[in-house]
Amino acid sequence: DLYRKVFIFRKDPSDAYVVLRAKLEQPLQNFTVCLRSYTDLTRPYSLFSYATKAQDNEILVFKPKPSEYRFYVGGKFVTFRVPEGRGDWEHVCASWESATGIAEFWLNGKPWPRKGLQRGYTVGSEAAILLGQEQDAFGGGFDVYNSFSGELADVYLWDTGLSPDKMRAAYQSLRLPPAVLAWKSLSYEVKGDVVVKPRLRE
Repeated sequence: DLYRKVFIFRKDPSDAYVVLRAKLEQPLQNFTVCLRSYTDLTRPYSLFSYATKAQDNEILVFKPKPSEYRFYVGGKFVTFRVPEGRGDWEHVCASWESATGIAEFWLNGKPWPRKGLQRGYTVGSEAAILLGQEQDAFGGGFDVYNSFSGELADVYLWDTGLSPDKMRAAYQSLRLPPAVLAWKSLSYEVKGDVVVKPRLRE
């Protein structure tokens, strides 16, 4: 249970990462990923990387520059332009629905205009899920200049699209539906220089 705790990726650039273990019974037709990050990086970095043997960017939440997030499904991506952070925690949720190909992106509890991505695609379930690095091969192939440095918390993955109410609840750290990856019952393994510490402020 990592409630009110954070992963601190201490070095920049970093070769460290955290492996997450999810209980995925079948391939994903819908999903939502949420997390909170705190960093002063201005170079590109990866927040959440979900790779299968067939596709290294099966799901990827990536920040190429301070004014932009990229959300990948099955190797294709859409870009969401955002205001540059003011040196505070940023909470992002990205969800995707195969039937419509609709990608949703929420930043700090607010939805961005929805975009189209990979309609009819299915996300594989045999995955390597990492925080802090971007996979260019299954479970590896890292470029340290895409590594994350800073603090990460409140990481969740659901095998459904969340309703707007639940998206806001995730931002406010309220009660959430059962997830395949949940911060309050996370199965993880730290690789390299990552420290678990209490959050400094709410």
